[in-house]
Amino acid sequence: MSTKSKKKQSISESEIQDDYQLKPSKQAAKLETSEWPLLLKNYDRLNTKTNHYTPVTQGHTPLKRPIEEYIKYGVINLDKPSNPSSHEVVAWIKKIFLKSFPTMEKTGHSGTLDPKVTGCLIVCLERATRLVKAQQSAGKEYVCVLRLHDAIEGERQLLRALEQLTGVIFQKPPVIAAVKKELRVRTIHKVKLFEFDQERNMAVYWLSCEAGTYVRTMCIHLGLMLGVGGHMEELRRVRSGILDENKYLVSMHDVLDAEFTYRTKKDETALRKVVMPMEILLTSYPRVVVKDSCVDAVCYGAKLMIPGVLKFESDIEVGQEIVLITTKGEAIALAVAQMATSDIAGCDHGVVAKTKRVIMDRGTYPRKWGLGPRATQKKALISAGKLDNHGKPNAQTPVSWTKYYISEDNNNLEAKAAPVVEEAEEVEQPKKAKKAKKVVEEEEEEEVEQPKKSKKAKKVVEESEEEEEEPVQKKKKKHVKE
Repeated sequence: MSTKSKKKQSISESEIQDDYQLKPSKQAAKLETSEWPLLLKNYDRLNTKTNHYTPVTQGHTPLKRPIEEYIKYGVINLDKPSNPSSHEVVAWIKKIFLKSFPTMEKTGHSGTLDPKVTGCLIVCLERATRLVKAQQSAGKEYVCVLRLHDAIEGERQLLRALEQLTGVIFQKPPVIAAVKKELRVRTIHKVKLFEFDQERNMAVYWLSCEAGTYVRTMCIHLGLMLGVGGHMEELRRVRSGILDENKYLVSMHDVLDAEFTYRTKKDETALRKVVMPMEILLTSYPRVVVKDSCVDAVCYGAKLMIPGVLKFESDIEVGQEIVLITTKGEAIALAVAQMATSDIAGCDHGVVAKTKRVIMDRGTYPRKWGLGPRATQKKALISAGKLDNHGKPNAQTPVSWTKYYISEDNNNLEAKAAPVVEEAEEVEQPKKAKKAKKVVEEEEEEEVEQPKKSKKAKKVVEESEEEEEEPVQKKKKKHVKE
């Protein structure tokens, strides 16, 4: 061996002298969650209410769900083709998936596109259809091709007309439309002119607007404002809600090919690329992480209380729409916040949020309510017939059950609460004694009145005796005469 190779293999003195060892530290390990997917992104930045909870094995992270469940909670950002209506496209997608998933019941879309319009159409599958209403009201963006019926002065005149139509405007839907023909108010947030062709009298512009805005009507209004008339030549939606044409956009052919590959080769790869978890639509909502033990209760429509909160967002306001998620990043329900961030951090009891729309299926997580001491005793009383079938008191209900239930530390199920009940009874006794005195006094008054009644009775008796004596005396007088 050469000297060079020996030098390469030899260990340096610094490496021998240094102490390479993992030393213990009191500092907690930091999680790098900026690359975590969907609703778990930046999980470490959430405020912590408590970290104490018992995880369960049920549930799956959204991207690793079994394929049947993945499709059940899936959405597609579809590039709608021209000519078919939105309802036809959604029906076709359902027909495609029924070949591999015969239990599929429904599909839906988040905002209708006219037949000739192309672009983003969010198609929701099965349980994800519960998010359709939330996405229909989200903002939209379009790129429109406008054709003017005559020449105008120049580009500056068109820009002035576009500026005048920015903001709150009045619109009446066109004659051929699937909505009621009535005047309504819509907001156009921004408008940008991309190109204007003076020779062809055509323009291309982009706009960001509120849901329900008719760009076709806007083009007619532009033509009237310019004094030459105009109409919409072509339209494409480039954003619908949180998804745009640069994020997971697929065509009808992609959906057809992915389903065929799965059905023939059992390869899920293409299908998982075409269909995305529904949690992708909820990444803009403030999050509240819920304990696994109360997930199923929320699925039954229960309110979220303080004991069920693990982590929460920093910018929650009262009345704001939030999303409740599990520790695995699954969306449970959309809810309306009843507490702000500061209230959640400072309170130890109360309602955090009221459930607005449940997304997760019941029974996905195990049922954990009705296992406490109060609920256990209630079941025993119902089975013994001391409560009715609905848990309400009846004639056989013990008095201890109907007393006020304060908390687990102060209730009528434990011996601790007995002295509190006794003190309350002692305080109430003087009031009862006063009432008893009043009753005794009333009885005495009745006794005083009784002699008066007896005198009247004596008079009546005496009168009746006199009436009896009179006929006897008359009879005696008759005998004497005879």
